[in-house]
Amino acid sequence: MIALRRLLLAALTLAGVNLAAPSLLAAGWDDLPAVLARISAPQFPARDFPITEFGARPGLDATAALRAAIAACSAAGGGRVVVPAGLWLTGAIHLRSGVNLHVSAGATLRFSTDPTAYPLVFTRWEGIECLNHSPLIYAFEQENIAVTGTGTLDGQASDDTWWRWVNRSAEGLRPQQAARDALVALGEQGVPVTQRIFGDGHFLRPNFIQTYRCRNVLIEGVTIIRSPMWEIHPVLSTNVTVRGVKIDSHGPNNDGCNPESSRDVLIEDCVFDTGDDCIAIKSGRNADGRRVGLPSENIVVRRCTMKDGHGGVVIGSEVSGGCRNVFVEDCVMDSPSLDRALRLKSNAQRGGVIENVFMRRVTVGQVAEAILTVDLLYGEGAAGEHPPTVRNIHLDRITSTSSPRVLWIAGFAGATIEDIFIRDCTFRGVTAAEYVVHAGHIDWRHVTIEPAAIPIRR
Repeated sequence: MIALRRLLLAALTLAGVNLAAPSLLAAGWDDLPAVLARISAPQFPARDFPITEFGARPGLDATAALRAAIAACSAAGGGRVVVPAGLWLTGAIHLRSGVNLHVSAGATLRFSTDPTAYPLVFTRWEGIECLNHSPLIYAFEQENIAVTGTGTLDGQASDDTWWRWVNRSAEGLRPQQAARDALVALGEQGVPVTQRIFGDGHFLRPNFIQTYRCRNVLIEGVTIIRSPMWEIHPVLSTNVTVRGVKIDSHGPNNDGCNPESSRDVLIEDCVFDTGDDCIAIKSGRNADGRRVGLPSENIVVRRCTMKDGHGGVVIGSEVSGGCRNVFVEDCVMDSPSLDRALRLKSNAQRGGVIENVFMRRVTVGQVAEAILTVDLLYGEGAAGEHPPTVRNIHLDRITSTSSPRVLWIAGFAGATIEDIFIRDCTFRGVTAAEYVVHAGHIDWRHVTIEPAAIPIRR
């Protein structure tokens, strides 16, 4: 009961808080240095707190030892909480300011699949604020925090554990669906967040790593496997670096990295092999997203590899708070199970403005749908009172080997798709005509499109 009161107080406190206004609207690549200058990884004192000194033993539940080591590290002014080589079992891990959770080479942190190991916390679930199961690694209103090392984070999700909540059963039921529908309804009705209490018995899967209203965040080097759903989820966070992370998790809604209503985010040198979008930038869903009203902005993605996934870099569909100033460069995207390179999606219930998106020097091998998809009929489509806007999208020096088409663009009367610029690109192996509906100005310059070779019948 005491813990629940604290969560309710946190929700009430958060409701009246706003982040600082943005300082730029990017016009092009000349603005990238200014964005990068805003982002710097946190530094930590040279102090180590091995979890073995707090009672952790290989192969046994180390939750209490991790909790004690994190508390001691933060109280001392910061440092590394070190997970040594070996197999370590744990429930929810809650980071505190000044703590770098370091998962050493040869170490595996294996997370429980028992939902009771993840107590209620204040969170955002698919773009709507609520009280729900704690993410596996969670931080709320902390600063100077990190998860580093070359070890492995194993969520143990499978069709028999977390993924079962969303998969259809033999009886045709999806346990998560009723709770998801209820949460959406609470958000639309404006029910106070303090009354949106889920958790045990509601089947809303936790994210893997979530930093909520945090500053100065670093996620570096770790390998993430078998996640319940979204893997790295900075929410309302500022100055976030995700570097050298390897994600291999093919469950439902297993997005790789989802910055949401976050500002000044750098994602670099990562490998994404996922069951959903590799990177999906978001800013809240429908009425609840508009209530919070904060965009994702100043996002840089560079030198990443995208393998399986619904999209390489995606914006939406929970983008009601808007998204602007996204820079993507020097990435490689290629897989028969990768659907699109750049995907923008919303609808007339989500709304939102997506603007100032710049992609250059991206090498695309095979994608299943298109190089650029703009889908404003996603989900509920044109049925709503908040037509979205997409504008000022730039693709420069993109090459591809095989795709059905370059563009798949679906708008509707009242929505805006305007100023898409495609420059100095070569698209090979194209098999179908471009699909463009209800779009404005699209500018092609110095673009080569080579159809796929047609087999000769003899």
